[in-house]
Amino acid sequence: MKFRREILQALSGGSFRSGKELGDSLGISRSAVWKHVKALRQLGLDVYAVRGKGYRLSLPLELLDHQVIFSAIPVATRSLVSAIEVQLELESTSEYLVRKARGGALSGHICFAERQTAGRGRRGRVWISPLGGNLYFSILWRFPEGPQSLGGLGLAVGVGIARALQKSGLGDVELKWPNDIYWRGMKLGGVLLEMFGESAGPCGVVIGIGVNVRMPGGVGTAIGQPWVDLETAIGRAVSRNKLAAIVTHEVFSAVREFQLGGLGRFLAEWRDLDALAGKQVRLVTPSESLVGTAVGVDANGALLLRKGGQVRRYYSGDVSLRLVS
Repeated sequence: MKFRREILQALSGGSFRSGKELGDSLGISRSAVWKHVKALRQLGLDVYAVRGKGYRLSLPLELLDHQVIFSAIPVATRSLVSAIEVQLELESTSEYLVRKARGGALSGHICFAERQTAGRGRRGRVWISPLGGNLYFSILWRFPEGPQSLGGLGLAVGVGIARALQKSGLGDVELKWPNDIYWRGMKLGGVLLEMFGESAGPCGVVIGIGVNVRMPGGVGTAIGQPWVDLETAIGRAVSRNKLAAIVTHEVFSAVREFQLGGLGRFLAEWRDLDALAGKQVRLVTPSESLVGTAVGVDANGALLLRKGGQVRRYYSGDVSLRLVS
């Protein structure tokens, strides 16, 4: 895996590099270089091989770099970061961090992956994760309180991501309850929380974040809903390292703000970003399916749904929510 990443780094600029040149720099044979190039192709990268020239990527690729990310995080937030990892490939950054947390990893540990093979959204949905195109990362945060005190944390994190996207130049950001980031009605990203610990004591939360930055069209066809990537929405190239630093800072800031004052500090901002407010939606739970009007969220982060003159509350759990076309 080490050689594979180093070959990818050498090719990331988009220029040709010969097999001999790559092999000499890494201390491996040209046939070994070829095996690693084939492995990169199997990961979904378009690597050209031209006799007499060598190898190159069809498009330049900005790989994530933990030092570059850390240096771009504002100084006030750096002290909260206990570690930053960048992995070439993981099944899931969140599952990886949950295991690290159980082994004693500190609060503020962050893990990025260039590719996930089993990334997940809510309700077990697959998160499409092509190599090197988007942001997939998770943050470990430890709380002195139990999980019951963290209602609405996912909404607060969503506001933090929206702030980061706005600072990156994106207008028209929307939040769709409970954990989706939208732009003009199309999905741009999402959040997934995994909690562990004692019900009445200290607990940990792994905050999984995915943001589409540059999504290859062929890969995106597997997504079962309208979607967009950040470069398309903004209309220009986006630095993944810079975006990673901005999102990290804003999410850390949002979590600290949540610890100080709960969801109440975010409600007005969240409601301004609400993608569903006043719209007809279909809500499906394991026990019912109904159509009503979304009328925001309450102080605990529950969805408020008006139907037949009554307003009912729904917590995320096993709930599916879609606009009625």
